[in-house]
Amino acid sequence: MTRIVVTVMPREGVLDPQGQTVHGALERLGFDGVGDVRIGRRIELELEGSNPEEAAREMCRRLLANPLIEDFDIQVEGT
Repeated sequence: MTRIVVTVMPREGVLDPQGQTVHGALERLGFDGVGDVRIGRRIELELEGSNPEEAAREMCRRLLANPLIEDFDIQVEGT
């Protein structure tokens, strides 16, 4: 089994209402100097097969990420 970690984030320039909400809350709590805040998600997969990274990439293209508004990054953590 190969462990794959997928990080899905909003594309640059795409409105991120969760990030804006968290940014505002941090400012209200007194945290100065916070720049842009973006909220994404982490997906951990354990995959079998000869090319688990490509399988994960196809999963992202077809289901795990919305290609119109999100980018994804794939990290292979181990076998």
